[in-house]
Amino acid sequence: MVVYAGQGDPRRSMALLWRAGPAAETRPGPKPGLSVDEIVDAAIAIADADGMTALSMRRVGERLGRSGMALYTYVPGKSELIDLMYDRALASLPVSYDLSGGWRAAASAWSREVRAFYLRHPWALRLSQARPVLGPNEFTLLESLAAILQETGLPPEVLRGAVALLTDFVRGSAATVAETRRAGAETGVPDEEWWRTRSAVLAEVAPGFAGRYPALSRVDSEPPLPGEEPVAYLERKSGQAFEHGLALVLDGLEAARSRLT
Repeated sequence: MVVYAGQGDPRRSMALLWRAGPAAETRPGPKPGLSVDEIVDAAIAIADADGMTALSMRRVGERLGRSGMALYTYVPGKSELIDLMYDRALASLPVSYDLSGGWRAAASAWSREVRAFYLRHPWALRLSQARPVLGPNEFTLLESLAAILQETGLPPEVLRGAVALLTDFVRGSAATVAETRRAGAETGVPDEEWWRTRSAVLAEVAPGFAGRYPALSRVDSEPPLPGEEPVAYLERKSGQAFEHGLALVLDGLEAARSRLT
């Protein structure tokens, strides 16, 4: 399920995101009063535990001991709430990175931090990047990466591509792990069962698989560790692929730097 940001009233949404103007003020409500931040934090907790599909104004209200209708005093609706959730969750990330060890070490730290963020909040991966939230913490996330990469000395047009490449790479790596984690619950088939049955059938219908796909078989030849569950194996392999892929991306930036600066 893809969720597009910015579907609510633009003026009220942006005022809440940036805490600017009358729309962002905390208004009197049922005693004791609520705040926008309390509502957003409750929504994040629900989405972290049960996913985006479990999120509703009613569910958030119940968590806060209120009716869903009581929340509309503070937040116009679910669309605006999702925007606020994403931007508030991003506030947990560092706003800047130490450059004393060089841009490459800082870019690696940024990439690992952001990947870990998405794995803590996998629902955030459902928000399409086609229409950004345009909140302050979303801009801070990109500003921190741009500040790191500008240390390479690459021209602006190349830096734009580098920011997009690294952002998409990190997000894609996290998405693979997040989907692996929820596959069993969403399909009703545990991963161990799925892999066991499918692997057995593949061996029957595609004998001589390694000879037919030798390069692929060589790349994916490392077996699970003794007693390692399928999900743990896939997460470990994904983590290794992330680190190797990150090194290759940064190697590419090093090469571009040598060529263009």
